[in-house]
Amino acid sequence: MRAIQVKEPHDLRVAEVEEPKLMKSNEVKVRMKAMGICGSDMHILHGQNPFASYPRIIGHEVAGEIEGIGDAVSGLSVGDKVVIEPMTSCGECYACKQGRPNVCEHVEVYGVHREGGGREVTVMPENLVHRVDSSLDWSEIALIEPFSIGAQATYRGQIQNEDMVYIIGAGPIGLCCLKMALNAGAKVAISDFNQERLDFARKWGADLIINPRDQDVSEALSNWTSEMGANVVIDAVGTPKTAEQAIDVTSVAARVVLLGFHVDVSRIAQVNITKKELTICGSRLQTHRFPKVVELFNSKDFDVKDLISHEFALDDVQEAFKLMEEMPSGVRKVIIKL
Repeated sequence: MRAIQVKEPHDLRVAEVEEPKLMKSNEVKVRMKAMGICGSDMHILHGQNPFASYPRIIGHEVAGEIEGIGDAVSGLSVGDKVVIEPMTSCGECYACKQGRPNVCEHVEVYGVHREGGGREVTVMPENLVHRVDSSLDWSEIALIEPFSIGAQATYRGQIQNEDMVYIIGAGPIGLCCLKMALNAGAKVAISDFNQERLDFARKWGADLIINPRDQDVSEALSNWTSEMGANVVIDAVGTPKTAEQAIDVTSVAARVVLLGFHVDVSRIAQVNITKKELTICGSRLQTHRFPKVVELFNSKDFDVKDLISHEFALDDVQEAFKLMEEMPSGVRKVIIKL
């Protein structure tokens, strides 16, 4: 079978690999249909992901159809449309016992630590396979995983109805955070240097869009919140400067969610954290968010298909990744049809 493989850094190819077989009674065989390209896939291609080993079949934003099930599988059937939850945990470490398997000491992600879903067939344990409504198309189903990341950021920020939320970055994950925060009943401002993405965010319901080239972010948020500051800030960019800004523009008793990441140090004054009694937290992967997001996608009111800006056939995968590298203004989510 064919698979999207990073043989080594900077070497992306469609490779011929052995098709996996059902080996255990709790496993499900899935004919893959669609894969979204994520920033982490780009990091693996460029040799910038310290957790990835090579060669690696990438892909963790994936959708497919069940074509075989083990004898012990009871909740799924051949022909079901499904999305794969691409994360394993040990169940025994401190994080797992606290109900936070996403930061398990031994967490592994399909497409990073293990072979991913960017291939024509995959085999997964039943507990990581979620059935979705048959009316959803394949590319739409592949969006469920990135929206689970947005759901996690919303959960970590304890976003509530009428909260005033500021999201830094209107890339695909920032837009997923926007949609999930709006779904929680919040009012949302979002910033980016890409005006086309900001215009899309406004179309998706953002109450305020800010282009830092044209506006002072702090002043714009102060005016929008009647000088209160944002109750929740989600940093979906993750530079030292955006982390500093995230803390600077908060209200008292606010929550700051650091979703992006960077190895360089930010300069943050402790007084702002103490005086406002801020809660600052990280957000990684997702904690039991998949069922909630699947439920949202199955509803007719949660339509997010227009996040997809480009689709490519499997044979054109190198062209798709080149587009992601160049990132012209109109690129949002790129999908590979498997």
